[in-house]
Amino acid sequence: MVAASLFLLARRRVPLTVLAGVLATNLSLNWFSAVGQHYGAATVVALFTVVRHHRAAVSALAVVGCVAVLQFVHPVLPRPSLLDLAANAASALLVAGAAVAVGRWQRNAEAHRRLLADRAVADERRRIARELHDIVAHHLTTMQLLAGGARANLDRSPETAREALVTLEGSGRTALHEMRHLLDVLRAGDDRDEGEATAPQPGIADLDRVVEDSRRAGLPTTLTSDGDPRTLPPSVALAVFRIVQEALTNARKHAGRGATVDVRLTYAPHEVRVTVTDDGPRSDLPAARDSGYGLMGMRERVALHGGTLHAGPGDSGFTVHARLPLRTDHKEAYA
Repeated sequence: MVAASLFLLARRRVPLTVLAGVLATNLSLNWFSAVGQHYGAATVVALFTVVRHHRAAVSALAVVGCVAVLQFVHPVLPRPSLLDLAANAASALLVAGAAVAVGRWQRNAEAHRRLLADRAVADERRRIARELHDIVAHHLTTMQLLAGGARANLDRSPETAREALVTLEGSGRTALHEMRHLLDVLRAGDDRDEGEATAPQPGIADLDRVVEDSRRAGLPTTLTSDGDPRTLPPSVALAVFRIVQEALTNARKHAGRGATVDVRLTYAPHEVRVTVTDDGPRSDLPAARDSGYGLMGMRERVALHGGTLHAGPGDSGFTVHARLPLRTDHKEAYA
């Protein structure tokens, strides 16, 4: 019996050979002791492995072989009864059925795992697309407006044009820095050293910078904070920053000359609210104020945190209002 069990060490490499060895060992045992017809642990494991790793035809032959060897080829014991035959056949079929069921379950689990992995990749692609859109759209819109202002003032006000070009240079440098940071995040664990740290993601402290960029681009913008300021979870702070950044980008594109924008950040006990309102031309269709991934990206960011987003015409102009709940048991997950 110990010798039969030792065959199992090679069951994954040569399942059929192992099953044959186990059956031969069990058969030889009956030359010395009338053990009787039974399915020992070694036989069960060997048959299970054959059914799991071979086609249906081979598995069927293995089941028939087990029944025949354990039932009829006994040099010592008398011919078994039909009840013994039925019991041995039922045992073999039970082992084979369990192997088929486990194999099907493992295939389904593997397919489900691949589906989850594909979904995670798709979600990550959408997240990267949002990040790229937020970075590129914001800074390129600012740079375009600054370049236009510099060209318009080049002859009549060289000093104004010079200031616009300096701001344009700074905006380009910031965009390049954020793009490099995003690439560093994507390359983390690839060819980046383990000890190399990436720059922190933008957050509430960076709102002054995007508001100042909006002012320099020719869109008067104010930033107001209500409530008791406190440290937000990094993902929530990033969502607030991106919502304000995208809303200001859309305002610069669609609000028109002479419009003003008010950015209001409200800290409530269990949530943070951000409202961006401009007094540009009223648009009854939110899509008219969308820049492709803009509103969709904002909605996805807010939905990720279980919040709500309203984007549409206000009393005058256009309003983006987002509500992000804050859970006291919130734990950040880092990839």
